[in-house]
Amino acid sequence: MKQFGLSKKERIKRKKEFDFVFSNGEYLFSPDKTFKAVFYVLKETEEAVLQAAFAVSKKAGIAVWRNRVKRLMRESFRLNKNILLPLVAEKKYRIQIIFSPLSINYKNSKNICLKNVMPQIVDIMNQIKEKI
Repeated sequence: MKQFGLSKKERIKRKKEFDFVFSNGEYLFSPDKTFKAVFYVLKETEEAVLQAAFAVSKKAGIAVWRNRVKRLMRESFRLNKNILLPLVAEKKYRIQIIFSPLSINYKNSKNICLKNVMPQIVDIMNQIKEKI
């Protein structure tokens, strides 16, 4: 696994996995309530895995804006996943996280950039680390 890559094994792709995380997971919010995350921790697995997905509702805005937000969340996670990786490897956990925007949309934040997104995603990841 590359340190800064985001391979297919590190992504949640199946609808069953999405539904499982949403129904059994725990919700966390960024400090200013702009982003939320649902995470599920499976303990004592054979393989240590950290998986993530990025979802934006169609109600949030036009497709170009939604895709940009997903790219920014993905990049923030990719650059900072080393916050959770040592813990996952040490304790052999399987952690699944779904990130999504909560209070931002196309109407109130047309020009969104990485410096707006990264601190919020990092804070959510630190909250997950504390909860485990």
